[in-house]
Amino acid sequence: MMGGLTFMVNGKMCVGIIKDELMCRIDPELHTEAVERTGCRTMDFTGRPMRGYVMINEIGMKCKSDFEYWLNLALDFNKRAKASKKKSK
Repeated sequence: MMGGLTFMVNGKMCVGIIKDELMCRIDPELHTEAVERTGCRTMDFTGRPMRGYVMINEIGMKCKSDFEYWLNLALDFNKRAKASKKKSK
């Protein structure tokens, strides 16, 4: 995943670490609300913002409860998220 470490849950990308930020795959319906939180921004690697994927820096995870909030948001969405189609070789 773009040079980072990805954690898959139920065969679907859930969270990851890229440089010094936490990446979370969240419900796209919660995206706007999420990026209003301190330390959170939309994931954008290719110049195309990805709704439902957010990056959280250290300011957004000052305490354990902040980290748990983001992790639970990603895990909750993972139950409903669709797995990416496997690429044929």
